[in-house]
Amino acid sequence: MDNLEIRSTIEAVLFAAGEPVPAERIALVLGTDTDEVFKCAKQLADEYSYQQRGIRLVRMGDSLQLCSSPEFAQSITRVLERRKPPKLSQSALEVLAICAYFQPVTRAYVDQVRGVDSSYTMGLLLERGLIEPCGKLDVTGRPSIYKTSELFLRTMAITNLSELPKLPDMSSGDGVAQLKSVIDALKSDETEQMEIVN
Repeated sequence: MDNLEIRSTIEAVLFAAGEPVPAERIALVLGTDTDEVFKCAKQLADEYSYQQRGIRLVRMGDSLQLCSSPEFAQSITRVLERRKPPKLSQSALEVLAICAYFQPVTRAYVDQVRGVDSSYTMGLLLERGLIEPCGKLDVTGRPSIYKTSELFLRTMAITNLSELPKLPDMSSGDGVAQLKSVIDALKSDETEQMEIVN
């Protein structure tokens, strides 16, 4: 199968799926390896971007997905007459940050870090698909453990967790100020990113 045929097949599969598809699954069906699938997907993504097309091909971890271009978010919203999703509350952002930076986490761990009960907030994030259960802790009671989802990666416009901003060194005197500036920057971006995804 030549490069053009692989790219066309990837495009067709992702369009039909409407959700993330593991590259390994595509490679298996095409009889090639995942590196070749990622290479062809990158070429396709670059082509969409260069031609300023209305769609983008994004990589989220080991999966690929077609989505609309961010610059057309307002037009899409107006045409489809969808209500804007409610913004995440400060407590939801806190829980999401804890899950993102310290995953996998239990609800008890999140409660301990925040100093308050987080069960409602974690339920909300689960409902929105930003976090997901990823197993049980092997201790008495077998509490569930959670991690961020592929939707989280897409919402944050990153392909993997290593692209998250680094946490400042809290042992230094200016660590708190640095952390506050990072949080403020993320807050200003959060509204735009949530609108792009939804």
